[in-house]
Amino acid sequence: MATARCPALLVSAPASGQGKTSVTAALARWHRRNGRRVRVFKTGPDFLDPMILERACGAPVQQLDLWMCGESDVRARLHAAALESDLILVEGVMGLFDGEPSSADLAIALGLPVLAVIDGSAMAQTFGALATGLARYREGLQLHGVAANRIGSAHHARLLRDSLPADIAWMGALPRRPGLALPERHLGLVAAGELADLDARLDALADAWGEHAATALPPALEFAAAEPPPVPRRLEGWRIAVARDAAFCFLYPANIALLRDAGAELRFFSPVAGDPLPECDAVWLPGGYPELHLDALGANTDLHASLRAHRDAGRPLLAECGGLLFALEELADRDGRRAPMAGLIAGAAAMQSRFVALGMQEVSLPEGTLRGHSFHYARAEIRADPIAIAANPNGGPTAEAVYRDRALTASFVHLYFASDPAAAARLFRP
Repeated sequence: MATARCPALLVSAPASGQGKTSVTAALARWHRRNGRRVRVFKTGPDFLDPMILERACGAPVQQLDLWMCGESDVRARLHAAALESDLILVEGVMGLFDGEPSSADLAIALGLPVLAVIDGSAMAQTFGALATGLARYREGLQLHGVAANRIGSAHHARLLRDSLPADIAWMGALPRRPGLALPERHLGLVAAGELADLDARLDALADAWGEHAATALPPALEFAAAEPPPVPRRLEGWRIAVARDAAFCFLYPANIALLRDAGAELRFFSPVAGDPLPECDAVWLPGGYPELHLDALGANTDLHASLRAHRDAGRPLLAECGGLLFALEELADRDGRRAPMAGLIAGAAAMQSRFVALGMQEVSLPEGTLRGHSFHYARAEIRADPIAIAANPNGGPTAEAVYRDRALTASFVHLYFASDPAAAARLFRP
């Protein structure tokens, strides 16, 4: 397969909270409104930022992570995007050099030039010093340019722009305006589907970006073809019921695509809306916000009974994070309100005011070894012995237990199916 050429930028920052998602969304919507085909990716595990960015660019936003996804998977997805795009944007994670692997590791490995977003709200010429430090800190990193966030005026923007050395480009700025902020809550941004005015916000971001934007695209890069691990057709003719609504919204597009590539027919349903369990051979309860929908989930007792019958019949069921919480006997929100859940696993959970677990995870199961991540605010007391304990590759404290009852598999880990396609398929069809 031939190489593909396309301009690309990795959007990063000195730290979290600088405005990476806002700038990436503004860039994507601005270029899209100017007639360009834009594809956006997200560095590392994340569900909420990609929902916003998908609306901004009009195409699914997939993950790029050298450890969780694997380099061949990353390269294959970038090559496919380059074949059909005029611009590729990759939003980084945390600060540019934070984590292992970091956004800088990804940029260097793939040759991606970096756009650094810096919150300029409380600085002037120091902006240039900070940009210079990011550019010089690590050999092999190409800092193409910088963008300022939360500027106070056009004069403020000029001060920041003029502080830059000649070899760092000024790419644009966003002003400090309340209407441009993207709403947040625990776990990150508010999900895109819950923001009725999201498109208006994205258009406002694009308008604001246009006030200070550099119009030139970055240089085109060559993206070589790569072969990701093959996807076995193990799920041919297999019907998988997938919970998908405001309570179960954490689904990687790559996971959905892999199940379909493996031959599965996906049947989506909404537990929050009171939907019954579709006729199926397997069930997937992904993560999300079950704690925000206690009444609706607790009242769907017909679904509870159907899921228990599915489990008792020895049919496969995967419950991840929020799906695990729904699979327990009871769930309490942060105010102490409780509701009965599906009762597939003996135990209960309660939401906490601070996050309980955070980190990449690798878990070895009888089906194979899968990678993913954990990030949640729930503390669970589960009366069952785990079949496996996940490991954190960076030596962090998060090591999630994985539970199994017949063909039911449940844990707080969000699995990335493409890390081992054969293992993922066997979870749904042993």
